[in-house]
Order: sequence, then C-alpha cells, then structure tokens
Amino acid sequence: MATRLVQINMKAQDDAALGRFWAEVLGWGVDSEGPGVTNLEPVGFAYPAPAAVCIDLVARPEPKTVKNRVHLDLATTSTAHQAELVARLKDLGATLADVGQGDVPWTVMADPEGNEFCVLEPREIYRDTGPIAAVVVDCTDPRAMARFWGEAMDWTVHEVADDHASMRSAHGVGPYLEFVRTPDIKSGWNRVHLDIRPYRGDDPEAEEARLRALGASDPGIDQSAISWRILTDPEGNEFCLLSPR
Repeated sequence: MATRLVQINMKAQDDAALGRFWAEVLGWGVDSEGPGVTNLEPVGFAYPAPAAVCIDLVARPEPKTVKNRVHLDLATTSTAHQAELVARLKDLGATLADVGQGDVPWTVMADPEGNEFCVLEPREIYRDTGPIAAVVVDCTDPRAMARFWGEAMDWTVHEVADDHASMRSAHGVGPYLEFVRTPDIKSGWNRVHLDIRPYRGDDPEAEEARLRALGASDPGIDQSAISWRILTDPEGNEFCLLSPR
C-alpha cells in the first residue's frame, strides 16, 4: 500500500476570486465541485497523475492571521523571467512580503488573501517541474519529516539534511515536496495543508492504520460528516487522506 500527494488544500475567504488569481499565475484551468470549492489543475490534466500537484481552494470565513506553514515556490527559467513574473504577479494583485528572509535571491510575495509564496531565481533542479517548483512545509525536524513522509507516500527522497529535506514523485515529474527547518511554532489550524490519496483498489481503513503506525495522529475533531480522513503528521500539521482513486 502507498499514497501520493495529489493536491494542496487552501482555505480562502473568497475561493472563486483567489482561484482566478492562482489560475492566472499558473496558467491552469478552473473548475468547481460545488459551492465554496474551487479546483485548479493544468489544462488537459488527467487527475490524479504525478505530473502536477493540484490546488483546491475551500471557502472559510476566518481571515489569515499567522504565517502559513505550507507555501508554494514558483519556478523561473532566467533572471529576466523572474523579474517579469514578479511584475506580472503584482499586476494580478500580489504584494511583496517580508517574513524575515533577509537578502536572498528569491522574491517572497503574498497573494491577495495574504498567503505567502516565493518566486525563485532560476535553478537547474526545477527546470522540468512546471510552474510550481516545490510545495514547502515549515518544520522543526526535516529529517524526521522526511522519514515519515518518505514512508507515508511512494515518493522518492532526494536529499536530507539538518535544515532541509526534499522528495519527488517516483516518476521523476511534477514539483518537489520540501521540508525546511524554521524557528516558528505551529499556531492553530493550518490554512494550507497537503491532501494525499491511495491508489485504486487500496483499503482506506488499512491505509489509515498504516499511517498511524508511522506516526500520524488524530486531530481530535468530529469527522462523522465527511468521507475522507483528517490526520496530523508528527509535527501536528493537518493533512487529508482521500479515498482511493
């Protein structure tokens, strides 16, 4: 049994408006499975293929109040492309953001609802990821996170160090999942989280039990009205275990 990262879930006060922003940023298509939910994926994409990690925006009334522990890094192909993308993002409604990054070659920005993301300088490693270079998770122990997520999913762990770790689909396509050590302490429910999905034919209850044995926990909320399972990773970050597909 195994799972794979298929999408990130992002809470939004206006899911449709924020969905339009991110669709413009990524050049992706927009769909909806119902009121208050906006789905983004590449045009012509066959979900859930490994070539992309999709985005689901879900309406929630609460405003963002703290720095997100999960964010996107956008890829660029040249210094000129990076500058052009930053300028285009500003025209779309993004703003520059200061999260204490100091003098770095990438540009930290925030979308219209304040969600942080980075526009990276060109890096060879991200030349074939598509517009999203990486999904980045803040953590206190990248090694431990890489151990958990490396066993939770069938993705390949590429690099592990004290301050960062990275992994990618075993197919060698799509964005990376990266864990970066930060001093920040998790506060409240994450507005952005990972959604993972078992493969068709897998037993979801057995998969949940396997994840719990690896170190996943129950967030302690009523889940009787939903068809998926909400769990937390070893550092308390919520994630969803979707139905097999």
